[in-house]
Amino acid sequence: MPRATGLRQTIWPLLATVASVAAYAEHPWVLDQLGERAVSRDAADTLRILLGGASYFSAAWLAGRLIGLALERIGTRQRRIPKLLQELISVGLFLAATIATIMLVLGQSMSGALASSGLIVAVVGFTLRNVIGDVFAGIALGLEAPYRIGDWVEVEGIVKGRVIEIGWRTTRLVTRDQTYMILPNSQLARQRIINYSAPRPHYRAKVELTLDHAIPVAEAKRLLTDAARGSELIRRDPAPDCRVVSYDAAGITYSVRYWVPSFAEEVDCRDSILERIDAAMRARDLPAPHSRIRAAVINS
Repeated sequence: MPRATGLRQTIWPLLATVASVAAYAEHPWVLDQLGERAVSRDAADTLRILLGGASYFSAAWLAGRLIGLALERIGTRQRRIPKLLQELISVGLFLAATIATIMLVLGQSMSGALASSGLIVAVVGFTLRNVIGDVFAGIALGLEAPYRIGDWVEVEGIVKGRVIEIGWRTTRLVTRDQTYMILPNSQLARQRIINYSAPRPHYRAKVELTLDHAIPVAEAKRLLTDAARGSELIRRDPAPDCRVVSYDAAGITYSVRYWVPSFAEEVDCRDSILERIDAAMRARDLPAPHSRIRAAVINS
């Protein structure tokens, strides 16, 4: 079904390209058959320019569709290719078609066509410099691809969420609380970004707990590890473990390390781990967790 849909998307660009190229190639013969009296020289030049421009733009349209389909097929095997990259390629192709058409109209070389449009580009660039800054930041993010659509990311000091769209000027995210966030690409380019979905969706998290000195270290490590293994939400392989972090006057701090299947399940995994630790300590009549434990979560 996807392949059939892709073929349908290329039918009209293909027909337009074939028709315009054929018309451009055969129009001199048609004009010769009509004779000079039927068609003036100006009309013939206008027809040549129109057919040539149509050929350039239809070819750019077809090439953009074919490259877009190729990128979509690559994305299905790994992660989705950012829409921005496909749009950037299409813009580049249509820009090339525009320059070629200008050359055809003015009868100039490539350098002459670029020089003719240089003043317009300078004026537009100065007027839209802030917008252009966001666009170029979006292009850089699209090419470097620190994240892709569907990835869970953390933008330092701003938000944690799943990327749902990468546009020319902004990137859109949805948080775990279903809050919709729109961030300018220029701001993202200056921030530290943590991608929880790359290179793999699973990663290791840890919970730090400070327990009383009355609990022997060996017993505490065994209790915390067994409690973590009882969670049905975390990954079984690698198995969770426990390490001593520090030995202070306030107590002994332990780090319970476990693997989270994906960032979307991190909160539930942490809740499950702490619930089982609390139940295990209460079952053995150890110091109450709510008064002797200080918990913090650190992702690694």
